[in-house]
Amino acid sequence: MEPLSVEEAELLLGLSGDAEKLKWYLERDALRAARGLSVGTAVTVTVDEEGERLRGIVRYIGRTKDPSYSCPPGTFFGIELQGEDKGKGNTDGKCQYKTLFSCKKDCGIFAPFSRVRPVVPSSLSPSNAEHSQTAEELTQGDRVTYFIGDNCRHGMVLHVQEKDGEHIVRISSDTDENGKRGGEVDVPLYLVAKGEVPQEPEGMDVDTTPVEKDSGDLSLNSVVEVTLGKGTSYGIIRWIGTLPGVKDTMAGLELDEDDGVSDGTFKRERYFDCPPKKALFVKLRSCRPDSRFQSASAGCSERTLKQDDPETDEEHKLGTVPPISTKQVSQILIGRMKGIQGHYNSCYMDATLFSLFSCSSVLDTMLFKSTEPQDAPIQSTLLHDIVNPLRNKGFVEGRHIMKLRQQLQKHGYCKSFTTDEKDPEEFLTVIMHHILALDPLLKLSAGGKVQESYCYQIFLDQNHSLVLPTVQQLLEHSFHTAGLKLAEVPSCLILQMPRFGKKFKMFDKIIPSLELDITDLLSEGPQQCMLCGDLAQVDCTDCFKDPIFGQTGFKIFCTTCSSQVHSHHQRRSHQPAALDIPKGYLDRSIPHALTRDKLELFAVLCIETSHYVSFIKYGPDNQDWIFFDSMADRQGERDGFNIPEVHACPEVGMYLEMSPVELANQVPRDMKGVAKRLFCDAYMYLYQSTSMCLYR
Repeated sequence: MEPLSVEEAELLLGLSGDAEKLKWYLERDALRAARGLSVGTAVTVTVDEEGERLRGIVRYIGRTKDPSYSCPPGTFFGIELQGEDKGKGNTDGKCQYKTLFSCKKDCGIFAPFSRVRPVVPSSLSPSNAEHSQTAEELTQGDRVTYFIGDNCRHGMVLHVQEKDGEHIVRISSDTDENGKRGGEVDVPLYLVAKGEVPQEPEGMDVDTTPVEKDSGDLSLNSVVEVTLGKGTSYGIIRWIGTLPGVKDTMAGLELDEDDGVSDGTFKRERYFDCPPKKALFVKLRSCRPDSRFQSASAGCSERTLKQDDPETDEEHKLGTVPPISTKQVSQILIGRMKGIQGHYNSCYMDATLFSLFSCSSVLDTMLFKSTEPQDAPIQSTLLHDIVNPLRNKGFVEGRHIMKLRQQLQKHGYCKSFTTDEKDPEEFLTVIMHHILALDPLLKLSAGGKVQESYCYQIFLDQNHSLVLPTVQQLLEHSFHTAGLKLAEVPSCLILQMPRFGKKFKMFDKIIPSLELDITDLLSEGPQQCMLCGDLAQVDCTDCFKDPIFGQTGFKIFCTTCSSQVHSHHQRRSHQPAALDIPKGYLDRSIPHALTRDKLELFAVLCIETSHYVSFIKYGPDNQDWIFFDSMADRQGERDGFNIPEVHACPEVGMYLEMSPVELANQVPRDMKGVAKRLFCDAYMYLYQSTSMCLYR
């Protein structure tokens, strides 16, 4: 055991994970150097796996968030990026809505000490003696890089002297601020780096089209941003190539806003199509990946914003992460910046993926089944970038969803996956059928033939008598209308409610059935007489709508009860049909305790007008419900980002316990919490067979 100073403890608390803390505690030189950092020190900060280092100056040292937030505590360094690295950050000095230092947009970054290095390492020790050792490291004639304001210049050391307790380096400057040969300049030691960093351009000021180091990874349909004279604009690459009279590789962008100059034409020649004033042609190297998909908390922590996250690599090593259990929901899922971050018409996909994978494993076969080589990257994105982070940390950045949308679009199934709103069933069909070739979830028997599908759309005839239906009633009436049966018990049953598009709903309210009894919907297997409980032998479709019977359950009878029921003069014209009874059951009466086949509800997708949200039934009690909205709030305007949120909604249980009459009398706008959205706006119900869930 070794004692830690308060300062060392605060620095180590800024790191994530005990292994990371121990690793950097053993790096005594790094820890000692970090203790010597002060505001105004020139530093470099590592931002990706490849070790790319950005130049900057320390503007803030301390905690970056209020203790009430769930982010890690500890000391972070607020760094204002300099020269050509300006614009590569993720903050303007704000964190958790509080300004800790001021700089231009995306010119700041917060980082723990493990990613920060002084430009002149030994100049950071607080003692004068150590400063003297630093001064001795620079000798007359050394080539150096130094900062003046926001500019980075090169020169040669003439001498180093101490003035007013501070070491000053006199440098013969290569060029002055006008680009002409410079004279001599005195620069504080902490703004001087031995050697020429960088080796190439002397000026590091950002122009109106900054070069992006990752532009080589950009391709058609990549979402990007570009800095113009009026600020940052966002768009999608619709064309890449060369233009007449221009040597550089160019990109044709379709912008989000009317900041462009054409509709996809350049000098009267068309290169792509888009609305007027949405097209702009710029150098490809001037484009950067859209930072809005890298931002999760406005600079609260560097790791939530960059494209290549070491922690993401750790998640890639996680082969299997089970769904979030009932006990874990409150610790992992509840809160702001939880769930899946939404952006640019992604709510249909956000709500669907959250519903399928957050607390259920019924469709985890999608994540592990063998796929074609060309489809493996999509499966990998789904598992490693979306499902594992959601289950492990309760949060998925919007850029991962956009990555999946881009991959689907590149497969050619739809040209607008990255831009337009879709329906959940369209997305599910593409990824389940076309991409992963998943076996159909649903096998329906009709007239001796078996039909296969992934979702089931409920249809009702015009003469139905339902007013405030349960999902059980809707499914039974739909099967009766279409003359359908289930050929087998489905592992997952996805039901689309009887509504047309996003506007017309057949029912003002639908009561969620927490369990679906599908025993009578199966085409094979023993069934019980609805009156006496003995082995059922006939099914009467004419009795299904007879008001003397209840509105739930198919009307199946044993031969004795059928004779009695159909002896009534009003039912003598009915034509009962024989059931398909398995061999061995006809010779004996089956007990009353026949095992029923039931599916349990685990999620509901809802849409009121144009935005999808979801409810998750995560536990056994009626109150065990959570509500997810991928765009619950927003930080900033055009250049901001959406804030997803998950919160408990136990009020749903109160309405589930009401009688149908009480529930029918509830005025939607007066219903508590978000319960109105579940009962009035249901779009898709998701049921699972508990015996087929992977981890149960």
